Amino acid sequence: MITRNPGRWDFHGGIHRPDCKAMSAGKHLGKVSLPDILVLPLQQHIGAMAEPVVKVGERVLKGQTIARVTEYIGAPIHAPTSGTIKAIEERPVAHPSGLSAPCIILEADGRDEWDELPEPLPWFDDLDPSLLRERIRWAGIVGLGGAAFPTSVKVNHGPDRPIQTLVINGAECEPYITCDDLLMREQADRIVEGIKVLLYVVDAEECLIGIEDNKPEAIAAMRQAVAESGLKDVQVVQVPTRYPMGGEKQLIKVLTGKEVPSNGIPSEIGVICVNVATAAAVTDAVMAGRPLLSRLVTVTGEGVSNPGNLEVPFGTFISHVIEQAGGYTEKAHKLILGGPMMGFTLGDDELPVTKGSNCLLVASREEAPDPDKAMPCIRCGKCVEACPAQLLPQQLYWYARAKDFDKTQEYNLFDCIECGCCAWVCPSHIPLVQYYRFAKTETWALEKEKQQAEDARRRHEARVERLERLERERKARLRKKKEALEKKSTEGGQDPKKAAVEAAMKRVAEKKARQAETEKSGEESS
Repeated sequence: MITRNPGRWDFHGGIHRPDCKAMSAGKHLGKVSLPDILVLPLQQHIGAMAEPVVKVGERVLKGQTIARVTEYIGAPIHAPTSGTIKAIEERPVAHPSGLSAPCIILEADGRDEWDELPEPLPWFDDLDPSLLRERIRWAGIVGLGGAAFPTSVKVNHGPDRPIQTLVINGAECEPYITCDDLLMREQADRIVEGIKVLLYVVDAEECLIGIEDNKPEAIAAMRQAVAESGLKDVQVVQVPTRYPMGGEKQLIKVLTGKEVPSNGIPSEIGVICVNVATAAAVTDAVMAGRPLLSRLVTVTGEGVSNPGNLEVPFGTFISHVIEQAGGYTEKAHKLILGGPMMGFTLGDDELPVTKGSNCLLVASREEAPDPDKAMPCIRCGKCVEACPAQLLPQQLYWYARAKDFDKTQEYNLFDCIECGCCAWVCPSHIPLVQYYRFAKTETWALEKEKQQAEDARRRHEARVERLERLERERKARLRKKKEALEKKSTEGGQDPKKAAVEAAMKRVAEKKARQAETEKSGEESS
């Protein structure tokens, strides 16, 4: 029974900026037509890269697993439609650095034939939760709010961390993005079915669904769906509209009053947070036996003709999605993957949509002006006031700029959620988040080098120990043999060295006698 008053707490900092959601929120959900070619990156999630289980030239069916993961943290990839594997090769992917990555290239055959799917589990509450976690893992479900962390791992909290509260994140605080809003309005029942499954899997006592108050239609739809479901201890909570309300730690603080510890995760305080789109994907996996093959993507901005929200198969080129939204307008200035705060600019639209692609913002020059020239920091402290993670952004900036990565970690660099609030309020127009991302990347690289050096040291020590052990064993065998000879000679009353010499001389004499006899036999026969 929910006895607290969820939503009455607050988090530090944050900003208010125009949400710009009206242009894409006024239309019903649509679908993108199936393209001829799908490019499916093997790394669409946090964790280990998936490994192909198909070969070039092989025909695959819709929903068939085409790449698996063997590591614990990871998610498999499935064919979004039926067709033929044309190649497995490096292709450009949507990345801030414009990198390429291993991809499976699937040529669609237009038949859209389904593979044989696992049995639906409408009686899921009679099953062991581990079986449901395995179904979620099989389906390739990851966090669809943008983080793309494997959901099967998130809901496997372990017996030592009992979960009190399941938080469903419907805040969608990033400006321009409305895919979660439309999903809640039009498919609230689907989300609630996923909540039922998740409540059973994590064995939570209550569920709080947080939605910002600028989404009244979504709030009403979710409340109606919850009421009709008969679920107890599930409450839809209207929270204030403030960026980044949708941040996991920030929403948990507002709904429960609990703070996730530094460098910690929500399960440590008895909470698990899941996005509404992720909950809907869980419904598909458990209730219908369907893997994750597509997602809703907001296509918006003054640079696109018909803004809206479209269901896009994974691997579809961004150019195809933009075409389905009416194409570019003359105002198109920048193509941004994600929102204006946490997204990044793309230099090309021939890149595939992946599990983490929640928005394509085609911004005009007015919506996304070119950045002003960065000026020196004046230490005004506005970044500190705005930081929702309660960090010291200016100190992190100085240490990141100086490449003092040990200091950045002392100032809790990895608690930064890269929301961009600090850069938004900075009067000197310093691209602070870019410095933090640089510092994180360099720190990870240094940690990897350190780990590789540690592994090499351990291998060297193991080799030295093995060689020393083999040498000890060799010496022990020689010593044992010598002792046996000494014991034998002692029992025979003869010096062991002399006995060994005599034995050797005897063997030589016998060999010479055999050779002489052989030569004599040869002469007689001749």
